[in-house]
Amino acid sequence: MSDGHDIRVYDSGAFDGRSAHFGREVQRFRHCLHQRPVFTDDGLIELLDRYPRQHIGVFTMGDTPDTWRRGRLGQIGGAELLERVRDGRLWLNLRGASEHDADMSAIRDAIFGETRANVPGFHPFRADAGLLISSPNARVFYHLDIPRVMLFHLRGHKRFYVYPREAGYIQPSDLENVARGLTEEEIPYVAGLDAGAQVFDLEPGEMVHWPQNAPHRIDNGGDLNVSLSVEFMTPLALMRANALYANGWLRERFGAQAGLEWQPSLAWAWKAPLAQALRKVVASKRKCKAPLPPSFTLGTSGLQFE
Repeated sequence: MSDGHDIRVYDSGAFDGRSAHFGREVQRFRHCLHQRPVFTDDGLIELLDRYPRQHIGVFTMGDTPDTWRRGRLGQIGGAELLERVRDGRLWLNLRGASEHDADMSAIRDAIFGETRANVPGFHPFRADAGLLISSPNARVFYHLDIPRVMLFHLRGHKRFYVYPREAGYIQPSDLENVARGLTEEEIPYVAGLDAGAQVFDLEPGEMVHWPQNAPHRIDNGGDLNVSLSVEFMTPLALMRANALYANGWLRERFGAQAGLEWQPSLAWAWKAPLAQALRKVVASKRKCKAPLPPSFTLGTSGLQFE
């Protein structure tokens, strides 16, 4: 177990000449985290065995977004679970790994320590690292995230598509619904959008960071994939998220029309407290229901659909 002080994250010179554009454009960096023992088969098995079962998200999918299914874990050990992922079409998300595991916490702290040292004015908070373990040829469909995200690829090969965060790729109402938690992160997609995508064939030891809310999707290669999804907020990112939340409520209540909020504006000053108040008042009155309830159990007998 490490306290983070002996963990090297980035290759030497990874940020040379690029710090000023961090978070403003899509960037790829070299890192060293894929060399950590915790990401070997033995390390992953030990992690899966000790990890709180209720914080492991399990999903399966076909080739289209309507086949994405959420499940739950039954009685299954780490070694068999890893083999099920290797042989199936599954996606494990160890949610909040940096809060539930000391090794992951140390890695998260090292990531943010080195990133702060290399990016002037970088002030992250609400930092979280989730570990993703997924099958050969598994997919993540077109979606966006409300926080900012760094994706550290650790094992396997994946093709990562990231799209412009502009009209034609995102509708303001869809973005607002994700910000308000009314829908999950998926948004409408057609194959023609790929013409505008930046495409990265990721190998172990590469990290991609992209502008907040930029849509993206992933196709795994023919091998087991392991990645670390590192989410965080900055003051500007939180202000944007609050503006989107407020815009969604104003659209629903008064028919107000707003844009995608790519640039800061004076309106953010009053939309932020409005969003904070709405989260306390409106959200507390709404009966929360998971947009995608579990539909299968993954155990020693494989997938058992309900």
